[in-house]
Amino acid sequence: MNLEKLQQTLMSVARARYRTQVPDERVPVAFEKRIMARLAARLAARLVADYWAQWSQGLWRTAVPCAALAVVCGAWVLLQSDTPPPSDLSQDFENTLLASVDQADLPQ
Repeated sequence: MNLEKLQQTLMSVARARYRTQVPDERVPVAFEKRIMARLAARLAARLVADYWAQWSQGLWRTAVPCAALAVVCGAWVLLQSDTPPPSDLSQDFENTLLASVDQADLPQ
């Protein structure tokens, strides 16, 4: 956000409006200065990085899609009907560990 460009734009619009209309008596004193000070304060506040707020905002934005993905994956696993029966985990683990060991090299 370019503060100088914004200020010039606001001033040109205000001047154009002032030329076409009679100024309103209800506008407070130093209104322009207060508005420009608020804009500058907002810009300065945006420049200060609030990493915790950004981190939590990112986490909250991803919470719903992650939950939806978990539900979809769970439903997909439950609805699969052609899955083979589960094998014995201990036997699979032993076969995996002993796959590189040559059975002929073992002492008898």
